Amino acid sequence: MFPPEATAWQSLSGPECLRRLGVDAEGLSEAVAADRLASEGPNRLALPPGPGRWRLLLDQFSNVMLVLLLAVAAVSAGLAMLNHAVPKDAIAILLIVALTALLGYLQESQALLALRSLLNLAQPLARVRRDGHWQRLPSDQLVPGDVIRLESGDRVPADARLLEGSELGLQEAALTGEAELVSKRPEPPLAADTPLVERSNCLFLGSEVGRGRGQAVVTATGMATELGGIATLIHTARPEPTPLQKRLADLSGQLVAWALGLVAAVVLGGWLLGGSPLALLELALSTAVAIVPEGLPAVITVSLAIGTQRMVRRAALIRHLPAVEALGAITVICTDKTGTLTQNRQVVVEIRCGTQALDLGENGFEVRDLVPPPGAETGLAPGQGDLLLLLAGVLCNDAEPGQGGGMGDPTEVALLEAAARAGLEAASLRAKHPRTAESPFRAERQRMAVWVSDPDGHLTAPLGSPPLGSSPADASQLLIVKGAPEAILRDCDRWLDGAGARSLTPVQRDWWLAEARGLASCGLRVLAFACGPQHQGPEAGMETLVLLGLMAQRDPPRPEVPGAVARCHGAGIRPVMVTGDHPLTARAISTAIGLAEPDSPIAQGPELEGLDDGELEAVVRRTSLFARVLPEQKLRIVRALQATGAVVAMTGDGVNDAPALRQAHVGVAMGISGSDVSREAADVVLLDDNFASIVNAVEEGRQVYANIRRFVRFILGCNLGELITIGSAPLLGLALTPLQILWINLVTDGLPALALALGPPAEDLMHQPPIEPGESLFARGLGSAILRAGLVFGALVVALMAVAARLGLPWQTMAFTTLCLAQLGHALSAGSDRPLWRTPPLANPWLLGAVLATATLQLLLLYVAPMARFLGVTALSAGELAACGGVSLAFVAYLELEKGRALGLRHAGRSPHPPTSA
Repeated sequence: MFPPEATAWQSLSGPECLRRLGVDAEGLSEAVAADRLASEGPNRLALPPGPGRWRLLLDQFSNVMLVLLLAVAAVSAGLAMLNHAVPKDAIAILLIVALTALLGYLQESQALLALRSLLNLAQPLARVRRDGHWQRLPSDQLVPGDVIRLESGDRVPADARLLEGSELGLQEAALTGEAELVSKRPEPPLAADTPLVERSNCLFLGSEVGRGRGQAVVTATGMATELGGIATLIHTARPEPTPLQKRLADLSGQLVAWALGLVAAVVLGGWLLGGSPLALLELALSTAVAIVPEGLPAVITVSLAIGTQRMVRRAALIRHLPAVEALGAITVICTDKTGTLTQNRQVVVEIRCGTQALDLGENGFEVRDLVPPPGAETGLAPGQGDLLLLLAGVLCNDAEPGQGGGMGDPTEVALLEAAARAGLEAASLRAKHPRTAESPFRAERQRMAVWVSDPDGHLTAPLGSPPLGSSPADASQLLIVKGAPEAILRDCDRWLDGAGARSLTPVQRDWWLAEARGLASCGLRVLAFACGPQHQGPEAGMETLVLLGLMAQRDPPRPEVPGAVARCHGAGIRPVMVTGDHPLTARAISTAIGLAEPDSPIAQGPELEGLDDGELEAVVRRTSLFARVLPEQKLRIVRALQATGAVVAMTGDGVNDAPALRQAHVGVAMGISGSDVSREAADVVLLDDNFASIVNAVEEGRQVYANIRRFVRFILGCNLGELITIGSAPLLGLALTPLQILWINLVTDGLPALALALGPPAEDLMHQPPIEPGESLFARGLGSAILRAGLVFGALVVALMAVAARLGLPWQTMAFTTLCLAQLGHALSAGSDRPLWRTPPLANPWLLGAVLATATLQLLLLYVAPMARFLGVTALSAGELAACGGVSLAFVAYLELEKGRALGLRHAGRSPHPPTSA
């Protein structure tokens, strides 16, 4: 490896970096570069490939229910061959298994694309100095020690240590998540433990040059870069199964265990009664088919897909289907600040001029009087003093006016917008007062200065007499300076109060500094502005300036976010802010949107460094604000929350968020401002970058889970009734075929179950607590409700079957038909929490249509001879069909009585959940 040891490049001077890397001003020689390329490899992100298509397909058959069905199909095919018959049952079962596996494959084949997206952070051409000459090379040919040159608009091709820079500012949002330009300067060396976001003398792969130019030496390439480290984190992040996946896995295991136990019991009972082995084997197959809800995987997959369509209409695109239900179980939402909770732009919110504060609200400027410092006149300066500060913000500004406010540095665009709200037009002002000279912003000076023409003295009138020593030739030139309040106030000897320009006393200077600190403590970015009337130019000093005032700006919260946060709290969901920004800014935003109280604890990235996993878990339990957080710390925070039992959603838009997005139960990326990497790592993409859309998606997720519980109650209640019927049949010397059971499970159960997903949502979903992460699907009374319904259903059908057999009627067809019709009535009852007589017929037209269509199919099956022969049934007389309908109505009447009992308990306060969830 080169260099041979890990190096904190930010702690070394530029010349020392060159020495360590074995390079001089001429750059590397081609021979040395070739050797290093051979040892280090190309400057590319090389990541292990994900599972292949065949592996994904084979993984679908690891589901225990499908394995059981395959075993049933094999035995059924063997029996058909012994009887020299067509294996109709085996063919039907294999088609079901193939369809279920195909649906799962299509869903999962879209996953794990985040690593490939990283490779799309393309390989641009880089300006490199080799053998004393500047040349353009593909960036994948760079090696440590290469000297590179960068200009505005370039993408940084590798991690590097800055050697020279002129007003260099980088956009590092892809790494840090913050949209502001970061100023870079070559010196001085920094501490070895300086956080990534504060390494002002280092450049990182994946960032872009927003202004200025510079020269740097490459220190790391490929997977050794900071971006390469993030790529490694994405690969090592192991997403936990969603709550639905865990519950379905548990359900599958339980059903298979029950199936095997019942098969054994049925075969043993039949053997004790003297049944033939082949008949007992066929009975065992029917039992296994009856207990396995063949349509359930497809029903759940399709219902999740329906949920995704609803979410798209609410601006949330679902990339992975299990995330739909997982959203409904979310207990914690970890969210970035910039662009998610806020608007990702700067807005001037307050102006301090004279002894007054001007608040820029939605209704314009609102004036407040401040407690003035000693010796000051209250109010604004006479004449044009109230507008001079805004004029300075327009003229000492490099942003270009345009639609939407302007183009350029967000801080300067905000100044143009503030002036426009006061009726000042930037283009005309700049034409009237053209810039004659400038001194660009430098981090070490913390200020920017411009000289503008003022031929008629219009701007300088409120500023009083020019400083001593000025000449008439300077009368038309005005100096405007903006920057950090400490730097600007240091050079001011006058200021504007209610009486005009007056001397700035030490006490008044301290007053202004206190005002600036007060604004900054509220999370605002504060700029001070000053003027030098009739200034002699850049060669003269700047020690006699007139302070104009302060402008404070912030990235404002999205207007809909406070309401969304309140909905989270009402739904039992804890929002957690995880940002790389300053703690004061994080606290101000969290207080404004109601995410946390003003005195809530806040944890910072450097504090988290020394914590072990147990200590971090204790921190995440009590803290909802995290600031100055690094990418790997976001991943640790998500893992710590998961270790406490939380179901975690993580939002983000930058490359830095991708590992945590993939680790979370539900990763939520921004569709507009998000990077390709974050979108591909996420389960959900917000089409409007709006935090409120996450809450809408949670509501839809809860509805999906409520529907799944409806399906399970409906399908398993019916299957239990079938099991009782099949298990009792040998005692009567009767039996149903596996093919008839498949028809019931797929057609009679499947179509109405799908229609249940299209019903109207419950009204109080977002007033209920989240589902417990470890909760069984059968919790809160669902298991006992299924058991009661199955017992009643089975008892009614067995009684009908016994009476029909005794009377010499076609008992098998009557039992088969009753099973079908009763389940259609069960579907209608399950479609609403209210009694059927209080439910509008078209509350769910899809369910009504599915029931009518399935009933029609059942009648066709009975009375169309080819279909009847295929399933082994016979046509029923009107009286026989009426008997089947009567037993079915009796079962529906029982279900409605159960529903009324559950509603009564709920109204009495003994159950917090609706009956379909109970």
